[in-house]
Amino acid sequence: MDSIKNIPQEVLKELSELQMFLLDKKKLDYIIDNFIEEMNEGLSKEGANIVYIPHCIKKINIIKPMLPTWIIGYPQGNEHGTYLTLDIGGTNIRLCKSKELKQSNSDEFFGFIAHQLKEFLKKHKIEKDIQLGFTFSYPCKQDKINHGILKNWTKEFNVKNVEGHDVVELLVKAIKKENILVKVAVLTNDTAGTLIASNYVDSETKIGVIYGTGSNASYMEQVKYIPKISHMNLPPHLPIVINCEWGAFDKEKRVLPRTKYDIQLDLESKFPGEQTFEKMISGFYLGEIMRQILLDLSRKNLFFKGQCIEAIEKPYSFQTPYLSLIELDSHENLIKIYELFKTQFHIECTISERKIIKEITKLISKRSAYLSACGIAAICKKKNIKECSVGTDGSIINKYPGFREHVCEALRCIFGPNGDKIKLVHAQDGSGVGAAIIAAITIKKQESNNFVFT
Repeated sequence: MDSIKNIPQEVLKELSELQMFLLDKKKLDYIIDNFIEEMNEGLSKEGANIVYIPHCIKKINIIKPMLPTWIIGYPQGNEHGTYLTLDIGGTNIRLCKSKELKQSNSDEFFGFIAHQLKEFLKKHKIEKDIQLGFTFSYPCKQDKINHGILKNWTKEFNVKNVEGHDVVELLVKAIKKENILVKVAVLTNDTAGTLIASNYVDSETKIGVIYGTGSNASYMEQVKYIPKISHMNLPPHLPIVINCEWGAFDKEKRVLPRTKYDIQLDLESKFPGEQTFEKMISGFYLGEIMRQILLDLSRKNLFFKGQCIEAIEKPYSFQTPYLSLIELDSHENLIKIYELFKTQFHIECTISERKIIKEITKLISKRSAYLSACGIAAICKKKNIKECSVGTDGSIINKYPGFREHVCEALRCIFGPNGDKIKLVHAQDGSGVGAAIIAAITIKKQESNNFVFT
């Protein structure tokens, strides 16, 4: 904010809270150390946690992050075949159906998906049996590769009668009702798909990361470092892809530098107390963080004085793409920002407000990039990875101006010049292509009676 002249003292005082958005190396290292600690705990055990929920304290069974996916090993490069892939994620499902689907029930949700599959097969004249790779980007406990119990919805999805149930079984039931010849070969998530798809074209890829509506990562771990599955007596060096579910990092709220705006966002979300990390870094929430800040400033009569702020009082009305537009406004008088607020919120911003809004936007996006870099760094440090490619996909990493550069900047801050040895590589449709490759790997292993969990 120092670059903006003549900011009123009362505004500066209020904006001092935003200093918490700035992360130095000491803070990054502290977050990384705790990240590794939680990773090791997640690999070691599952169980119950005491969870705070407003107005009550209750004990709930939660699945620790670090979920084995039962994807065994990297692709060999000779996988082949024709496969159908289905990708259900925070962005994809929004594109194919209105928001009501996100709040529907199991029968409606999977019935819609199965009907879309039927229409796709009909359109492309596919009449023979076909294997399906099912990408489902929500935390599932898997004990085999074509089975998964949904632990909980994230990204504000809340489809009833799905949590605690096998999502593959629900999909298969819906497919049978549509009478189509589709067999679900594998269940995976978008990060695992991105990891496998990226490794298929670049064998140096060791991590897959999604920066989109939600955020998450996957990497390969040896069985001997996963104590919670030791009872299965698997070969100790067997490699299994781990779904980190890093959005759940710092559930106890003791590590991450949460501001009052983060806390308010969490309290007003559909699942208070859940997905702490994700609510600070993912595309679904970045615009809402900005809205919370602007709402606070305007209610204190420090911003938008004398104007109606009703439009900005609506939750999630400030969409993350607006942040991109703000950062890209290079006009001297920031006319694009003025037009955005005028058209979307019926608010006329002063030039001083526009400048402050742009600086706040930069803080929000940079914090997101730096925090997510901590997750990458934690995996690298845990696995003693000095140099690798990181397969990345998602709307934020692909489209948000400067985001990729900020992640790389954070890695240099953490590792020094060696941070440049950790390269972010774009995975084109990683989740979809990855699901097909995973299906091919699995079927190949089945045919050779190799290790496969189905």
